[in-house]
Amino acid sequence: MYVIRLADGTLRVPQSLTSEDGRLIGNAYVEVQPGDPDYDQWLRESLTEEEAAERRRRWEAENDDLEREFLAFKARQDDT
Repeated sequence: MYVIRLADGTLRVPQSLTSEDGRLIGNAYVEVQPGDPDYDQWLRESLTEEEAAERRRRWEAENDDLEREFLAFKARQDDT
């Protein structure tokens, strides 16, 4: 998940919620406004919505080698 920078400057920061024993309950985004104490920290690593969409498109287009490697690994695991 990426930190997304909206056109109005608001940041959508990914946040996970876990149970007391460490199990993942869910993932969501929280909005951080300019002026928030953590804003500058998150701003440095933020992407616009367009940049995040382009990364997703590139990943989907360029992950064929990784997917083949994973499927081969999975097939070897299933054989044992």
